[in-house]
Amino acid sequence: MTARRDLLSLARNTGAATSLFFKDIGQGLLVVSHNTLALVGLAVVAVVITFVSQADLRHRLEDQALGWLHEREEARALAQGNILVNSNDAEAINRATASDPKDLPRQQAAIAHWLANRYKVAPEPISRLVQEAWSVGQRAKVEPTLILAIMAIESSFNPFAQSNVGAQGLMQVMTRVHNDKYEAFGGNLAAFDPITNLRVGVQVLKECIQRAGSVEEGLRFYVGAANLSDDAGYAVRVMAVHEQMKAVAAGRAVPNAPAAAPAPAAKPLREAAGPVAQPLPVDIESASIEPQRVALAR
Repeated sequence: MTARRDLLSLARNTGAATSLFFKDIGQGLLVVSHNTLALVGLAVVAVVITFVSQADLRHRLEDQALGWLHEREEARALAQGNILVNSNDAEAINRATASDPKDLPRQQAAIAHWLANRYKVAPEPISRLVQEAWSVGQRAKVEPTLILAIMAIESSFNPFAQSNVGAQGLMQVMTRVHNDKYEAFGGNLAAFDPITNLRVGVQVLKECIQRAGSVEEGLRFYVGAANLSDDAGYAVRVMAVHEQMKAVAAGRAVPNAPAAAPAPAAKPLREAAGPVAQPLPVDIESASIEPQRVALAR
């Protein structure tokens, strides 16, 4: 009887010990798993923080991913015979000198359409130039329609126009003379960027008007006829187009006559001023301007 009780007690003790053993193992595994998950979570948080804080790393990974996607897209497009795939440039639209005329205020839109019809150019680039003329004109205190009139007479809105003496772009600025004004835009080649040429041209025009004391005389300085008896009607023609655009802006009907060609006498006037490479000093306050300096107003 005693032996039986001993066996039963041993069995109970063994079962309790076994239960405690497995319970301890389970708790240990639970603690380990919790710690492991905590470590994994900390590692993930650390990686995320590193990724977010390291902009260069993030950009590199994004660029690599985008590059891989572009390569896949190019491969697919080439397989389909798309010859433009290697010249795609999603940023081209941001560099285009163009605006929707519908986005312009009424007066500006009216002038843009009038100029587009008269000079046989697309309304979108003209609209952008009209916008810029208004913006720059307000800052320079020069009427925007005067700026546009100069472009009309000087280049008929050809941004790549060039005279025999080196006047370039929409406003026919003498690039070699005013190269300092192009430095802020990256150099002289910016003369063929329509917006840059407009801005530099307005600065030159403003200086001419300030030097001459009036708009009409400033135009004579601009064309290089300040000390000549005749500017071949340049100022008159610019002012005529200027007044026409003011009438268009006011809502009046203005005949859409064929575009006037650039002044034929403008080139001889500039050529008469002598070599641009050897200008003489000029006294801005003096009423007498050295002949060699006249064309440098351009």
